Amino acid sequence: MSISIKRAYETSEASDGYRVLVDRVWPRGVSKERADVAIWLREVGPSTALRKWFGHVPERFPEFEQRYRAELSGGGAESAAFEHLKQLVAEHPIVTLVYSAKDEQHNQAVVLQKLLTKG
Repeated sequence: MSISIKRAYETSEASDGYRVLVDRVWPRGVSKERADVAIWLREVGPSTALRKWFGHVPERFPEFEQRYRAELSGGGAESAAFEHLKQLVAEHPIVTLVYSAKDEQHNQAVVLQKLLTKG
């Protein structure tokens, strides 16, 4: 099992394997063809309220991660989407989580990758 992360603005490659968009909002200026994702799991992205609170402020990332993990395990649509993502990871040997944030170290794909690789 291989789980990598990649910005939606980077060129897709065959080595990406099964590409899953993990943003709540479609990446600005990226066509469906250019995104080249197999599936868009909108609900696995952080809620609008959490996204707005975080605002991609790196100092808020530790608390963002805690709140986001709570959303993913809270039993709602986010939890169902996360379970679906885990199923897709089990079915595909190579999965790339696609996201649109500029910050490559402080975003939801980083959190998802951690959760999926640690079990």
